[in-house]
Amino acid sequence: MNRRTFHSLALASAVSSLARQSAANPVAAKIKIGQIGTQHAHAAGQLETLRGCADYEVVGIVEPDAQRWQLVKNQSAYKDLPLLSEEQLLNTPGLQAISIETEVGSILNHAERAASQGLHLHLDKPAGEDLAQFKRILDTTMARQKLVKMGYMFRYNPAFELMMKAVREGWLGEVSSIHTEMSKQLSAAERGPMLRYKGGSMFELGCHLIDSVIRVAGAPDKVTPFIRKNDVDGFADNMLAVFDYPKATVSVRSSMIEVEGGARRQFTVCGDKGSFEIFPLEHPKARLMLSAPQGGYKKGVSPLTFDKTPRYAADWMAFARAIRGEETWEFTPEHDYAVQKTVLQASGMI
Repeated sequence: MNRRTFHSLALASAVSSLARQSAANPVAAKIKIGQIGTQHAHAAGQLETLRGCADYEVVGIVEPDAQRWQLVKNQSAYKDLPLLSEEQLLNTPGLQAISIETEVGSILNHAERAASQGLHLHLDKPAGEDLAQFKRILDTTMARQKLVKMGYMFRYNPAFELMMKAVREGWLGEVSSIHTEMSKQLSAAERGPMLRYKGGSMFELGCHLIDSVIRVAGAPDKVTPFIRKNDVDGFADNMLAVFDYPKATVSVRSSMIEVEGGARRQFTVCGDKGSFEIFPLEHPKARLMLSAPQGGYKKGVSPLTFDKTPRYAADWMAFARAIRGEETWEFTPEHDYAVQKTVLQASGMI
């Protein structure tokens, strides 16, 4: 299994340009950003984290649904923020970035308008249902030398960061398998909003795992979905996808009917020199299993614990450094496109 190359020449050129701008102005000003939408499951958490990050100035919020705004406006994430129209936000002087936290079905339309304005984008996950439209957005941001951040929440999880170090530095050898699970149990009230997306549990939850699988292994040669639907409402709430690679297989399981499913969320990478198991995923614990000492870790089984970290904070701080040209943004358009294509394949949508 070949590890993918994350940095394209075009993106490197964009980052170099941003770096020159940063060098010309060593006192970094806050990045002006606004948020469109409050209806994504991660909307409040993302915005609250963003407002607490010293790198950003949140200039306002867009929520065209007046009833929804009345419901959330006094929550700590939104309190005291100016309520703007989308046109007002996109025309805010000095605006550099947009965070899009609408319901999933609306994300790409808002993103396409923001991309055409030459803004850096945060899109929460998954990236809609129209792969061609997502590709247009990625092409537009690349042409304008702007960055896209997807809301996959394990990218800066400390256990996943160590796992990626182990993979990249060859501690595990040639990877032969990856096994992942991410499930929960939906209440009756929660099922309704999910029914509009035919990709079911894989589209909603499995996408987080697929982002990390693609980081480790790249895009698969073949994706085979196994979809089990509820007899009452037809929702695809019990799903499995198998990814084929020349020398490896990957299983991604996602369910919305598993009692205490959050407690069993896991991600395991196995190679011919070792394995890395994360279980549970948040607050993570892990085991590193090695056939010989690597990276300061002993042969055999090493239990690993990690400091508890806020879910979104490291992502936003890294994004700010990348916008300023202080570091290269790992998650290229090629990566994000491969993830979204694989998500749709695993969900049985293409």
